[in-house]
Amino acid sequence: MVSTMAEPARIAFFGTPPFAVPALRACQAAGMVVAVVTQPDRPRGRGQHVTPCAVKAEAERAGLPVLQPPKLKGTDFGERLQALRLDVAVVAAYGRILPVDVLSAPRLGCVNVHASLLPRWRGAAPIQWALASGDAETGVCLMQMEAGLDTGPMLALRRTPILPGDTAETLQQRLSELGGVLVREELPRLLAGALTPRPQPEEGVTLARPMEKEDGRLDWTRPAVELERRVRAFIPWPGAWTQLGPQLLKIWRAEVAPGSAAPGTVLAAHGTLDVASGEGALRLLEVQPEGKRRMTAAEFLSGHRLKEGERPFGGGVP
Repeated sequence: MVSTMAEPARIAFFGTPPFAVPALRACQAAGMVVAVVTQPDRPRGRGQHVTPCAVKAEAERAGLPVLQPPKLKGTDFGERLQALRLDVAVVAAYGRILPVDVLSAPRLGCVNVHASLLPRWRGAAPIQWALASGDAETGVCLMQMEAGLDTGPMLALRRTPILPGDTAETLQQRLSELGGVLVREELPRLLAGALTPRPQPEEGVTLARPMEKEDGRLDWTRPAVELERRVRAFIPWPGAWTQLGPQLLKIWRAEVAPGSAAPGTVLAAHGTLDVASGEGALRLLEVQPEGKRRMTAAEFLSGHRLKEGERPFGGGVP
């Protein structure tokens, strides 16, 4: 049944990190946010102080009620949502799978703001894997949620090109803002019954699995263009890294350079640090030795004597 919208729509918002904040603000413009659901406060940062997440901080600034259930499945949380007489729930990077009783609690169900062009990159880390894989574009989808992992029908989407210098941080910021625009423009249409769900295509499905520390290890047998993308894709975590002898060296910035030699061979070590890969070379611009600060390649080379032609980085992944 299409709502007459005589009263403001009653909306619940599920989200946790900074990525979700623009979508939360857009929900406030579309109706009455009667509950903001976010994950429990956890220790954060180097000092491991217990601090609220970005969504909770934003909700408290706006005077919105915050719910932080330790778990959803096997609890009465779905019943608590039903009692709120919700029209819809909007989910953006909440970080947990919603059980069926939660998905069905709002009148129009739950919709998700997902940071990819579905069905490509379903799952937990779509921004990082889109960058690492060399995708030319990405975007955000508004999707009707169901029990499967990002398998529900699509309601609307917005596209953006992936720029040559994009990192996971810059692309995430852009997609976060685009997600806010998507919710601001399309949620009123959903509430008015003006959006028609479209099943996702069966072809082109890829999974964006959660990242692991080992994903950041650079395999020098791979082409330099691929290694450079991984440097940008895995900022700030897990970070691109390599073994330099017994030492772990994190790589913050790099660019593709000309050159050819056995993978892992030092091609230049005076002012710039060029390392041969399976195709071309990777010029390391900013690095961080284990236990030390970030520094330019020139600063690193002033304290680490590397010789052209030696192969301290090894040939690939052991």
